[in-house]
Formats: sequence, structure tokens, C-alpha cells
Amino acid sequence: MSGTLTSAQRTTLLSHVDGWIALGFGSGLVPVAPGTFGSLAALLPWLALRQLFWPAYSLAVLAAFVLGAWACSRAARRVGLHDPGAIVWDEFVGLWIALWPVRGAPWWMVVVAWVLFRGFDVFKPWPIRWADRNISGGFGIMFDDVLAGVAAAIVLLLIN
Repeated sequence: MSGTLTSAQRTTLLSHVDGWIALGFGSGLVPVAPGTFGSLAALLPWLALRQLFWPAYSLAVLAAFVLGAWACSRAARRVGLHDPGAIVWDEFVGLWIALWPVRGAPWWMVVVAWVLFRGFDVFKPWPIRWADRNISGGFGIMFDDVLAGVAAAIVLLLIN
């Protein structure tokens, strides 16, 4: 992650559809802990996604990943930063992966999934840290959060 956005950079991102997507529809613009707020905002669309059968859910998350790789690449390039903290679409997709095993579970499992995802995303154990440092572009912005989501989902499957 790099740099806080200037007012001009925020305006630039908000003037393009890829910026709106990358910013998690604006949720990444909070001044403190944008990733946390972005992953909280990701819960709103997840309420609809969780109603899908697992194949449709998986396809929706895959489509969101592809969309995110495109949007995050363009948005980061537009403001000249590698992975600005305000770009939170990766948190959306990563959290949706973490929530895959708890789609029909009680609300407290959703909280556990969210905490696990945030923990893996913030502390970045291997291989998440490796991916964050070595894979660039929109795919790289998205991929470390995908790995954090997969790690959280595995833990949830193991404890459930």
C-alpha cells in the first residue's frame, strides 16, 4: 500500500467509473483505516450475494475479481501509485471469499470471518506478504486479498 490520496487524486478517481469501483463506491475514502471500512461496506452487497447457490456465488466473486483487476489497475495508474490505501475493491472480493463458507451460518460466524480476513489482510503472513510485494498491477492489488480471503475461508472450514 502506498500514499494517502490528495484532493486532486480523489477527484480524478471519482470522475471515472473504474475509480468508483476501485474505491468501493467511495468507502475507501475514509481518512483512517480505509481497508477496514471497505471490508465493512462489502458486507452490504454480500447480503444479496449470500442468497446465491454456491456455483453462482463463485461466478459472481470471480467476475468481481476480474472487474476489480481492471478497475484497480486503471485507478492506481491514473493517480500514479502502486496500491493506494483508498483502493478497497480488493477488500470486497477478499471478504466475499472469506464469507463463502458462512453464507447460511449465524451472524456471529460472519463476524468471525470478517475478523479472520482482516487479520490475514493486515498481518500478511506468507504467501500473502510475498504476493503483496511481488505481484504488481491490478492483478497484484487484488491477489493478496484473495489469498487472505482463502486463508480465512480455510480456517473457517477447519473450525466449523
